[in-house]
Amino acid sequence: MTDLTSNPPQRAQCSRRRTPEYWLYFVPIFFLALPFTSVRWVRDIVNLRTLNVRGPLARAWSEADRITPLIFSA
Repeated sequence: MTDLTSNPPQRAQCSRRRTPEYWLYFVPIFFLALPFTSVRWVRDIVNLRTLNVRGPLARAWSEADRITPLIFSA
């Protein structure tokens, strides 16, 4: 067996930098996604009958974080 307590493997570094241009695109996308994710959040609460779901801010953040790099890759 391998002993990882004394020499753990290196964690991968996040290679993407958050430049001001990135934040310039991220913020409007985040605020545009917020109403849609809020509606989806309420719908999930009603359908699943639980509050154990991610909130609208977390959903909007992940949507903006997913969409913004697509702008830079084009």
